[in-house]
Amino acid sequence: MDDAKTYSSDQPYSSDQPYSSDLAFTPSVKAVQSRKGSRRAYARMEEGGSWQTRITEDLAGFIAAQTSVFLATANREGQPYIQHRGGPRGFLRVLDHKTIGFADFAGNRQFITQGNLADNSKAHLFLIDYAHRQRVKIWGEARMVEGDASLVARLMPDGYEARPEQALLFTVAAWDANCQQHIPQRFEAADVAATLIARDRRIEALEAEIERLRQALSAKES
Repeated sequence: MDDAKTYSSDQPYSSDQPYSSDLAFTPSVKAVQSRKGSRRAYARMEEGGSWQTRITEDLAGFIAAQTSVFLATANREGQPYIQHRGGPRGFLRVLDHKTIGFADFAGNRQFITQGNLADNSKAHLFLIDYAHRQRVKIWGEARMVEGDASLVARLMPDGYEARPEQALLFTVAAWDANCQQHIPQRFEAADVAATLIARDRRIEALEAEIERLRQALSAKES
């Protein structure tokens, strides 16, 4: 984590939400959990500390390894919207123990996410690592930052060919890591290509060794 500049402070969740998971577990959600038999288990989780509210070293490492993220927002009327953002590993930057940032590259210029955030700063990040079948859900608030060239330069991945338009800063309120059930295992094309190259080189080395041994045996027999 880079704490050279603090982008957020520890803001407790609402006083009427005693547990961090209450961001998601509203009274209506808890009523359904009670009806379907899972409330007791989640109550134990809450009493044991509930969800994390700071970015841990493990979470920071997970974030840094991602090449993709889904950002959910909702407008003034509550209409939801999910936007995908991608880039090379490291395009998502952990700026301090509560803040994630990334350069917002120029796209189709609909600006739905930015408009939603102007009305409603609450947002959600959904990160999924298909190779390791892991997913992390992060609740918080987000804002677009325009006109800050130094921040955009700090967030821009080195050597990545994209035009940054602005920056997005996400302040973490709570996060939870899900089970891996039903996550299909998929791999990045670049990782597969690197593995295949290593395999082919190993095959070439073994074939060369076999040929050397064959020639040595042939020379002995003659």
